[in-house]
Amino acid sequence: MLRALLVGLGAALLLLACSSRGVKDLESPAGKSGDEYQATRYSQSRDAAPLKHLGPDDVIDAVPRADPILVAGNQSPYSVNGVNYEVLKDYRNYREQGTASWYGSKFHGHETSNGEIFDTYGASAAHKTLPIPSYARVTNLDNGRSVVVRVNDRGPFHGNRLIDLSYGAAVKLGYMEKGTASVEVEALNIAGVDDRRDAPGTHYRFLQLGAFGAETSAQRLQAELQGFLQTPVFISEVDAGGKLLYRVRVGPVADSDELALVQQQLLDEGYSQGQPLP
Repeated sequence: MLRALLVGLGAALLLLACSSRGVKDLESPAGKSGDEYQATRYSQSRDAAPLKHLGPDDVIDAVPRADPILVAGNQSPYSVNGVNYEVLKDYRNYREQGTASWYGSKFHGHETSNGEIFDTYGASAAHKTLPIPSYARVTNLDNGRSVVVRVNDRGPFHGNRLIDLSYGAAVKLGYMEKGTASVEVEALNIAGVDDRRDAPGTHYRFLQLGAFGAETSAQRLQAELQGFLQTPVFISEVDAGGKLLYRVRVGPVADSDELALVQQQLLDEGYSQGQPLP
């Protein structure tokens, strides 16, 4: 009964709940209208609660860590629907109250604004101006419940909403049926985060773009990447549980600025930003 109620509410609360999309989601490829692009990107035309039942105790707080804040997802200023936004350069001690909504199954499994994969059952969020990734404690002002979320997407760009939470985070705060809630958002200050640079003490020198069981697949990706990157692209072999894998890596890079430049070039050409490696 509860599952059926949640599914029905997910469709009925379209206007109340999730309207967040990453900034890059709002930019259609040439020759396609925004509606055409969204129709091909998402399997659902409307958002809804997932079919899987989820209780507050099933949702685990995001664990803050000193992630480097790179170019992906942090273009500033940026414009959506004719409104300009600036990503906060100093978000320490950020605290604001406003309206939270949620987004769910339509976006599950798709990329967020910095290329991460959205998990509607996890504890994540979209925010218009907090750096990506960052962490925040969100508190429901009506019932006192709180959740720590990882901010990895841009939005919400609907009405005067302050933050869009994953469906899982909304369940933990107890407002998934209502669709919106009055919340307080407090950014968490994480030791070791240097804005748009690597975490101090960790120098990322390589980017891994994929690991393949077939060497020909790795060679194909290597050739594609080397066609537009100035930084060397190489294949590294590794034994993974008795199976030989061929890893495609880019580097070494001299510093965090070059790393950010390479990641931006990859994104511009339609590739993922890769996994930074020391």
